[in-house]
Amino acid sequence: MDLTKDEMLKRAQKPAEEAVKLHRYYQGKMQTVPKCCIRDVSDFAIWYTPGVAEPCKEIKKNPDLAYEFTNKGNTIAVVTDGTRVLGLGDIGPEAGLPVMEGKCMLFKYLGGVDAVAICLDTKDPDKFIETVKNLTPAFGGINLEDIAQPKCFYILDELRKDCKIPVWHDDQQGTAAVNLAGLYSGLKITGKRIEDIKVGFFGCGAANVATIRILISAGVDPKNILIADSRGVLHPDRRDLEDVKYDVKRHLAQLTNPQGISGGPEKVFEGADAVFCYTKPGPDVVKKEWVAKMAKDAMLFACANPVPEIWPWEAKEAGARIVATGRSDFPNQINNSLIFPAVFRGTLDVRASVITDEMCIAAAKTLSECAEKIGMSEEYLIPTMDQTWVYPEVAASVGVKAIEQGVAKLTASRDDLVKMAEERIKAAQETTKLLMKEGLIKSL
Repeated sequence: MDLTKDEMLKRAQKPAEEAVKLHRYYQGKMQTVPKCCIRDVSDFAIWYTPGVAEPCKEIKKNPDLAYEFTNKGNTIAVVTDGTRVLGLGDIGPEAGLPVMEGKCMLFKYLGGVDAVAICLDTKDPDKFIETVKNLTPAFGGINLEDIAQPKCFYILDELRKDCKIPVWHDDQQGTAAVNLAGLYSGLKITGKRIEDIKVGFFGCGAANVATIRILISAGVDPKNILIADSRGVLHPDRRDLEDVKYDVKRHLAQLTNPQGISGGPEKVFEGADAVFCYTKPGPDVVKKEWVAKMAKDAMLFACANPVPEIWPWEAKEAGARIVATGRSDFPNQINNSLIFPAVFRGTLDVRASVITDEMCIAAAKTLSECAEKIGMSEEYLIPTMDQTWVYPEVAASVGVKAIEQGVAKLTASRDDLVKMAEERIKAAQETTKLLMKEGLIKSL
């Protein structure tokens, strides 16, 4: 039964109403529990002193043994400075902690990856970089989160250059990969070719910048790309882009828009086959009349959180054939939670040293292919988070690509990687179910 607009608005507001009550009740979302057998206190002689000295000495001789003797190989840090939190802006490290804990929860439940939330009390990018570098001995990977741009680009580049473990910025690479997955599916539905489409980008922050890069790697012609930030369309004659801190925008202005189109954000919609919006929470940030100027069978990705730039039903009324948002309570959730648990699962399982663009593209292709197996449609571009069988498939694709590219320390067949991921994810989910069943996690 179709809902009215008022009913859809009421449903959209429900998660926010429940969140404060439940966060207070549980006092957070994550805890630490042992993974080894503890039969009685005598086992502490093995797990701690004096027995623990022996694996310590072995690791001293060969640091790679930390992956075999500790949980390093399945543990990542989720690190932020709280300067660009989930559509809320610069709210600080403490206020960002609920989001980081939520990220860790998704890593564990959907990917079987142990994750630790780390909120740094500094806005200095160099101090941030130094701190993360100093943390790397304890972790198998680093997930950067909710860092303001343009410093997020600098931080990621420096850490990827110097760290021996994989580092990625989920707001860049994760969002880009899931956007590509949605685009792949949309192209299959509309019958368009990736090399022919005209693509607009409303917003020029971390998410769209990374999406532009990965879409070009996947085959989109940069000459067919138009980008608008808060001051209008990017083009080479924009004087404000001469400031060094806008070097990413300046590069994009030179790479795209060869016609030198200028004007407001409405320009990126004109004749576009797809538009990706990552601006500020809506509604009414994107106007219906802008959507009406898009090409036939257009795809609109309105992904601001917690409220999309335009309500999906309004975008449909304006003529968009496919509409996606970042919300799980609307059709076509384009959210990096469908990517990052599997990407890190696959990365950790082959002990890759880096997460490449090709690994992200492999993840996007597999995510779209999984939707095809179920029954792809205009309101079902990619699988939803409850379809957990998808995560091992995506993880395996990432691991296989890492092996092919020579950035993995371990090798395994695709079937073995699927099985490894399935076991890890099942263990995480069954542990949560068991704690709930035994009353150790109580229901409100």
